[in-house]
Amino acid sequence: MTGAVILALVVLAAVFADLIQILPPGKMQVRLRFVTPSFSFPLGTDNYGRDIWSRLVHGARMSMAIGFAVALMTGIAGTAIGVFAGYFRGLDGPLMRLMDALMAFPAILLALAIAAALGPSALNAVIALSIVYTPRTARIVRSTVLVVREMDYVQAARACGARHFWIIRRHVLPNSMAPLLVQLTFIFAYAILAEAILSFLGVGPPPPAPTWGNMIAEGKDYLREAPYLCLFPGMAVALTCLGLNLLGDGLRDVLDPRLRVQVG
Repeated sequence: MTGAVILALVVLAAVFADLIQILPPGKMQVRLRFVTPSFSFPLGTDNYGRDIWSRLVHGARMSMAIGFAVALMTGIAGTAIGVFAGYFRGLDGPLMRLMDALMAFPAILLALAIAAALGPSALNAVIALSIVYTPRTARIVRSTVLVVREMDYVQAARACGARHFWIIRRHVLPNSMAPLLVQLTFIFAYAILAEAILSFLGVGPPPPAPTWGNMIAEGKDYLREAPYLCLFPGMAVALTCLGLNLLGDGLRDVLDPRLRVQVG
């Protein structure tokens, strides 16, 4: 519940960013550079006089959109690969060796290389992160499908002459969704953190787009004079990832009957 509340607050801030902003996120007021947090500017202003609160809530919109897109694309691609690898034995070896090859590279370095090759943009960041995190989802789904395909009801459907794709749609996929949903919450958190890293390194959405990674990158040169430039977006990343991880742990406890505690 704590994770759900944190995530709900971040989503509301992203959706209603235009209503709760103090100033447009790109509006510069050079005379108001480095204003410390005050009543007029609750989180202060940056080196261009832009309101940090306004940029933070608009950055939430960008980060949540990228994280959701990565989770969606990873879920679709990883589910397709995992189902085919787990259900059709002949495809298991080639598909899983490809996934192992992708997982052999450190995730952030592979994402950085792909994003740098494609160019800095939000779409390219989504593509790079989806490629990086699809193998994790595929392996989770495959492991579940390997168990489900041997269940009695699947064997009975085969004995009755049901076609493979009907069995996959009717029996295999519905019974593989629980671990997939839990995994996607973690992928969501990984994507938000990785997007901040890519933006910090200059291969994410390019400035002046208000992303949390861009805000940290712009504030790193002023850590002595104005540490809050990096503090607030860093806290936003950490809090959002914490909420998603707590939500994922809660979903795992609810959806996995083996982890339920019977109270007598």
